[in-house]
Amino acid sequence: MAKKFYDIIPPKEISFLRSEKQEEKIRPVRKKKRFFLKSFVFCFVFLILVIISSFFFFSKVEIEIWPETEILNFKETATINLNAEHLDFEAKIIPGKVFSDQKFISQEFSASGKILKEERAKGIIRVFNEYSTSPQSLLLNTRFVSANGKLFRSVKREVIAGGYYEKGKFVSGYTDIEVMAAEPGESYNIDPSTFSIPGFKGTSKYTSFYGKSFSSMTGGFESEVSQVTQEDLEKAENVLAEGLRKESREFLKSTLPADFVLLDEAISQEIVEIDSSVKAGTEVESFNLQIKVKSEGLGFKKSDIEDFAKNCISLDIADGKKIQEESLEINYSSESIDLESGEIVLSLEIKAKIYSDISLAKLKEALLEKSFKEAEVFLEDMPQVTKVEIKSWPFLKKKIPGDINKIKVRLNFNSSY
Repeated sequence: MAKKFYDIIPPKEISFLRSEKQEEKIRPVRKKKRFFLKSFVFCFVFLILVIISSFFFFSKVEIEIWPETEILNFKETATINLNAEHLDFEAKIIPGKVFSDQKFISQEFSASGKILKEERAKGIIRVFNEYSTSPQSLLLNTRFVSANGKLFRSVKREVIAGGYYEKGKFVSGYTDIEVMAAEPGESYNIDPSTFSIPGFKGTSKYTSFYGKSFSSMTGGFESEVSQVTQEDLEKAENVLAEGLRKESREFLKSTLPADFVLLDEAISQEIVEIDSSVKAGTEVESFNLQIKVKSEGLGFKKSDIEDFAKNCISLDIADGKKIQEESLEINYSSESIDLESGEIVLSLEIKAKIYSDISLAKLKEALLEKSFKEAEVFLEDMPQVTKVEIKSWPFLKKKIPGDINKIKVRLNFNSSY
């Protein structure tokens, strides 16, 4: 018969073993609970200490005040003077400074003119005299006709040498003369030929005087060619000058020292050099034009204008009033400009916020250890204050610190509504 489990281990021992196993399972859970509880208590105590220390050591108050403001608008004039060394409030003179620059450019342009180019062929003819021993004069423009019917004329008066006898035999005289085609064109560029003289036709001299060329006639042509016109030169000059003036003006303004202002109308420009590779009427397809422009302007410091405007405002407001400098707006334009004498008269439109002066140091002393409610009432009762906002850290603290270094006061000039 098989033995049962309780036959080997007694029931009491079995119960004890079961209790031990359960305890082993429960023991880690209890440890975790005790650790969590200790951690919670530690964090809670630490937080309480932080809050308490914040109240005593790190507390601070920020007070934002919207002062009562008014907008001041007025106009004024000032003179920019090149010879002035310092800002003169009484005379309304602001120092000026001259800035200058030179720019050079060279560019190729196409010629727009078209003309019909014509040239007559030229050459040399040897004219023979087989008529007599006497010389023969030929008039200017004496006609010579080639074997293929092309007409040429002598370019000046000529004398054809007479013949002579040698050993009883007649030898022809001759003279080489220059001739020119009667019309332009390449068709007159003929090869060597013989020539007759129509002026002698019907006389015995017609067959006794003749010409002969030993080289081709050349130079004759007729075609359309490009030509530079005066309009081409003027147009090229205007294109380059306009671009160069703009470039020089922008460069002048972009390279100003910090704080300087240069008005467009206070810049003078002139062409100091212009040179073309050709003259009007030259027969070319393109030409080069180079030009140099000088720019000169009278500038002034923006800070001088601002100081001048602030001085004008200070003379126009009551004692105890201050300018809110960030609100200062100045628009200026030129009334007159005389660059030769170095003067510009500016028209100024000045706008700024002004407010009653508040001594922040005295205000902090007056607020020490007041409750927030007391501080608000105190500040709102001030006639120069329109709105107050108090913030503290930690947020639970509702009293102004007794340490003036823990109080921060800031003026807000934006709208309070």
